[in-house]
Amino acid sequence: MSVHFVGAGPGAADLLTLRAAALLAGADVVLYPGTYLDAEVLSHCRPDAERVDTQELDLDRITATMVEAHGAGRDVVRLTSGDPSLYSALHEQTRRLDAAGVPWDVTPGVPAYAAAAAVVGRELTVPLVAQSVVLTRTRARSTAMPEGESLAAYASTGATLVLHLAVTRTRALMDELAPFYGADCPVAVVARASQPDELVLRATVGTIGRLVEDAGLRQAAVILVGPALGSTSDAESYLYSAERLARKERLR
Repeated sequence: MSVHFVGAGPGAADLLTLRAAALLAGADVVLYPGTYLDAEVLSHCRPDAERVDTQELDLDRITATMVEAHGAGRDVVRLTSGDPSLYSALHEQTRRLDAAGVPWDVTPGVPAYAAAAAVVGRELTVPLVAQSVVLTRTRARSTAMPEGESLAAYASTGATLVLHLAVTRTRALMDELAPFYGADCPVAVVARASQPDELVLRATVGTIGRLVEDAGLRQAAVILVGPALGSTSDAESYLYSAERLARKERLR
């Protein structure tokens, strides 16, 4: 028996991987973040599975639940929103499980930023416009950011920015980004991507703050910023170009 950390994706029950669905179907105990998931995700669980909503639990209580269930010979799934590699507290939880001698593994999920990009129908890396994507957050009432990871440092590159856990500070963040991207740079805010109450706001660095405030968004949203979101460039990838394919053919 192991504790399985499973990415639940952006929230929709049909955006889980096949492996994630199978693990849920076999689990005796399922811990899940009720704040972020559509309840339909839990339809993959057995009717008799114990379900534990972790939104009001601290890390020690969450870990104690997993350790106790493992000790009783029960199969445990710890669901995370999006993908476990981003803002899931995977590091903190697995460190505690290691100390308790409990084995664990990880199953990836569809990350929230990918679901948001799909909703707005945009590639975040457009040739000659943006070839890098920065996934980051900012500090408000949260853990301090490491030295050197400032929003200005990332914005200075012109990359597509994806801001997590930041929607309540949208207006202030746009003021920070305006000197780098300009007030007319496209922005999309996607709340609860893929879920029934999904909300998409499209605007610019100069105007998105008011729209977010009017919508009353407080959580479960990502902010996408960058010229790739509105690009009309006709530049094309060399990977798929006729020139590259012809050169490849000549070298055979």
